[in-house]
Amino acid sequence: FSHNFSNIYRSVLKSKHMKKFFDYMQIIEFDVASDATETFKELMTRHKSTVSEFLVENYDWFLTEFSAKLLESANYITIRQDIKILGYILLNLSNSALMTCYVGSKDNLRILMNLLREASKNTQLDAFHAFKLFVANRNKPTDIINIIMVNRSKLLHFFASFKVDKENEQFEADKAQVAKEIAELKAKGPLFSAELHKFPAGHLPIYDHSGHLMITEKNHRTR
Repeated sequence: FSHNFSNIYRSVLKSKHMKKFFDYMQIIEFDVASDATETFKELMTRHKSTVSEFLVENYDWFLTEFSAKLLESANYITIRQDIKILGYILLNLSNSALMTCYVGSKDNLRILMNLLREASKNTQLDAFHAFKLFVANRNKPTDIINIIMVNRSKLLHFFASFKVDKENEQFEADKAQVAKEIAELKAKGPLFSAELHKFPAGHLPIYDHSGHLMITEKNHRTR
């Protein structure tokens, strides 16, 4: 039975219909979008070894679709649901190869830094759980190090005041470790420090789709 179930999962994941989930999860009809999201979550979290195999083979298009259509959606509910799914995927030990690739991308870092600025504490918390993987990575690419270094003071200021609604010792420990890692991080090569002055005090930076720093007022999401 287990073998047959695995084959069914594999068939669904490898079908041409997989890409349609990214559209269905954004449909304006709430029931359709909700059902699509729940089904997608089941596919991505239930049969871990099969999912891991799929993600390794389809990393590029999967993360491109996931990020552009879901994590950068104008709809708050879409972001709220799917940043949590991303956390499930990245923190699953079966997906360690995918996680390693994910934390090497400055575009992924850009998206998470933007999500840390969301008004929703839940979205901020889920974004934090993914962001901390970038900081914990012992083999950070130079551009990842430099982005964090350039924004170090703002990140440390943010984490100093970042609270969750309920007291959570593990969260506080993780946050303290992330802040420590950021404070002790050393640059690799020249920093583009000329851009530091662009950001108002107390605000995290916004990046455009090319990974360039830009000024933007706080995004207003459809709720």
